[in-house]
Amino acid sequence: MSWVRKTEQSWVHRLCQQVLKCGPVPKHVAFIMDGNRRFAVKNSLERAEGHIMGFEKLAKALEWCSNLGIMEVTVYAFSIENFKRSKDEVDGLMELARQKFAKLLQEKENLDKHGVCIRVLGNLNLLPHDVQVAVANAVNLTKHNARAVLNVCFAYTSRDEICSAMRDVAHGVEQGIIRESDISEHLLEQCLYTRKSPNPDMLVRTSGEFRLSDFLLWQTTYSCLSFVQVLWPDFSIWHLYAGVIKYQRNYKAIQEAIKDNLIERERLQKESDYECAMEELRQKQTNHFKDTDIKSCVEDYTKKREQRIKMFLDDLERRRNTFFDDLATDQQVTNAAAT
Repeated sequence: MSWVRKTEQSWVHRLCQQVLKCGPVPKHVAFIMDGNRRFAVKNSLERAEGHIMGFEKLAKALEWCSNLGIMEVTVYAFSIENFKRSKDEVDGLMELARQKFAKLLQEKENLDKHGVCIRVLGNLNLLPHDVQVAVANAVNLTKHNARAVLNVCFAYTSRDEICSAMRDVAHGVEQGIIRESDISEHLLEQCLYTRKSPNPDMLVRTSGEFRLSDFLLWQTTYSCLSFVQVLWPDFSIWHLYAGVIKYQRNYKAIQEAIKDNLIERERLQKESDYECAMEELRQKQTNHFKDTDIKSCVEDYTKKREQRIKMFLDDLERRRNTFFDDLATDQQVTNAAAT
């Protein structure tokens, strides 16, 4: 099964899509693809077969999203908690990952044609080394594509992601790149694995469970949540249509909440910049200063803070890119040694 495919649509689906596109359509959708094991048990299949059918459903769901104009999708492929499953099942999932990422490397031309960028998000150090290499090759292969994005959360939990972001911020403070006063909600958000993506507009979870299972807890604060009763391999395009309709019904309220949050963030940042600038003035033992002095000092502090943060984020991006580049280099060295 190909990662990217295009099949002929019926007139019914073309009509449904045109109707839905008359309203706001989510730009970014996240999926918790739950129920593969239960589907296998229900249909007297091996668990591995259930996971394979789950991937086939993902390929179909990506096509459905593309047809609707949803150009970014994030999927919960493997939780850190999944390492607690039986060794046979974990080994089977790792082997499936090897096969699918190897298949992806064979589809470079098709991925480039459709402009698909693959990003793999998670604590990748927890994966077997050869799977890490396969992931790095897939990421590097498609990193210049920008028309559509598939984020694969692998060896991921939201709590681990937030802890990782906090460690990165602490490292920046320890290295003197940023100050403690530079730390904000926005800065922490820029350190998450999903820093390159807008937050999901809609999250879909299958299997009838009404929980997020430690998936994108930060990013889905203002997402429209759609909990579907069917198991993931049984998920259909009609369930996706229903989710989009629900999103459209709640669109206005969600956008107002997002706007209010952005206004509050901006207010808090301005307050912080003002207090820090005034503290710098007091440290200069200046007892009397004009309003113009205060305004100039605040503007200067804000500019320097933004420069520090940019330097920190650039350094963080370099370190993360180096991780993938080093893995890709390992593969090249191994191949050279083998020949």
